[in-house]
Amino acid sequence: MDILRQSNEVIYIDPMLPTDIDAVMRIDHLCFPCPWSPEIYHVEMRNRAASYLAARNSCRVVGYGGMWVIAGECHITSIAVEPEYRRRKIGERLLQSLLEEAISKGAGHVTLEVRESNLAAQRLYRKYGFDSQGLRIRYYTDNGENAVVMWAVGVTDPEYQSWLRERGIEIQYQLS
Repeated sequence: MDILRQSNEVIYIDPMLPTDIDAVMRIDHLCFPCPWSPEIYHVEMRNRAASYLAARNSCRVVGYGGMWVIAGECHITSIAVEPEYRRRKIGERLLQSLLEEAISKGAGHVTLEVRESNLAAQRLYRKYGFDSQGLRIRYYTDNGENAVVMWAVGVTDPEYQSWLRERGIEIQYQLS
């Protein structure tokens, strides 16, 4: 379990539970034009290759992230934070936790797709070593927007892992 302290509020990041799916659906509807169905999350939570994490305060889930690790590669499927909880480093901490989980499961490379217009997310991913490797043209079905395909290679390098740990400590310090 990972803990973020923000003023008087504590945010915990731990494994998503089936009982979290309703809250995740609420967040999905706030964050994504075409949210997944609850059934997809139930299937994902039974998928051995998948890992889903929830960011929660004392009252409810305020963010989540998910990924798959298959054949030494990780694919981050989603990261979402309730709009009122954004800009508090919750999304960044979810990304860090997913990267740590991917590394622990033997992933040497990590990939994801992000909307071409989502420049804030692209900046965050670049900060963690992701590079743009191409476009998926008209990838998003709601509006035909392109997806930027990003990859982080070498996440098993000791230097990267050390940096990842130090960044986690730095965020904890900034939030305390």
